[in-house]
Amino acid sequence: MKNVRTVAVFGVLIVLALALGLFTRTDAPDSPVPTVENTGPQGARALYLYLREGGKAVDTRLTPLEGLASTTRTVVLAAPQGRPVTEDEVQELERFVRGGGTLVYLSTREMGKHQPALEEWLALESGVLLPASGRGLDSSLTDVGGSTVDVWLPVGPLHGLSHLRVSQDRGLRMVHDDAVPVAGLGGAVAVWRRAMDSGEVYVLAGADLAENRRLEMLDNLRFWDALAARGPLSFDEYHHEPAPPPPFARGIWVFVAQVLAVGLLYTVSRGTRFGAPRPLRVERHRSALEYVRSMGWLMRRAKVEKELLPELDQALRQQMQERLGIPLALSDADAARLLEQDGGIPASSYLEAKADLERTQAQPSVTPADYARVARGYAHLERALAGRDAA
Repeated sequence: MKNVRTVAVFGVLIVLALALGLFTRTDAPDSPVPTVENTGPQGARALYLYLREGGKAVDTRLTPLEGLASTTRTVVLAAPQGRPVTEDEVQELERFVRGGGTLVYLSTREMGKHQPALEEWLALESGVLLPASGRGLDSSLTDVGGSTVDVWLPVGPLHGLSHLRVSQDRGLRMVHDDAVPVAGLGGAVAVWRRAMDSGEVYVLAGADLAENRRLEMLDNLRFWDALAARGPLSFDEYHHEPAPPPPFARGIWVFVAQVLAVGLLYTVSRGTRFGAPRPLRVERHRSALEYVRSMGWLMRRAKVEKELLPELDQALRQQMQERLGIPLALSDADAARLLEQDGGIPASSYLEAKADLERTQAQPSVTPADYARVARGYAHLERALAGRDAA
């Protein structure tokens, strides 16, 4: 009786602990990393999708900055903090810029902590704080903690721009004789430009111009439009990922193997014997062919509902949005055009499948053969979209 009472008390305590844990659980905070996959306020997903859906040549780089393609015109490093840029990568960036490329470095706020090699090459130092300014914002827009900076020298992608919206944080200093401050406010500089042979480097204080929360403010978006108009633009995502941990030393693996061997020996020596093994009981199960016949009989008796047909198209459009970023609200013609442009699947394949679906749905009744024909067409499109079949 005493044991039952003890178990009951502990059970009640465990239930209360679980209830309190579920009640106090909160959602994870938004990620501050400005990657093209981050949809939070400080991410750059909106910028990437805007450029790609606008027909611009834009991609992401998941490998080190070595051997940059000659077709790439602009490389964007958006405040990377996961991995440091190495000396070899700095030399490759310098070769790329001097060969006519454009480097846009959105600097981290903490100097000398995350990118020492890159900051040494660019000779970057922390500047003074930007003063608060709300000039140019509509009354409907609120940007607490932001500041409006002026474009002092409208060169390159800043041509025709007048104001940029950034965070009210520290500016930058670029200690190079040929470095020119091109945007800022008061004595604080937010954007620097340095020409190097036939290329140029733009250094911005923080990743504010690429963030989702400030992308549409003032002339921020026009800055990226001008950069993308120059040619293929590549976002560096490799240096946002943390470096893999170092491999275990051989001595640690030897120690682990010894512990496992000793544990296995102890288990074998102290394990309980359950007697000689009994012969296995042979059980006869139904054959797979009987199951197939039963399933076929059920499908012959089943009736196909018309409501199943729109589900085929809805499932395909959902995959088109997840894999290629084609919005569900687009018309069939526009979606087919983007499917051919981004996925390499002829637009006629999707339009013919959709027309067959609509004709079948307009019939008084849908036979299993009709449904199988339509489903087969959509299945081919799904396989082609996944890269497992030709369109």
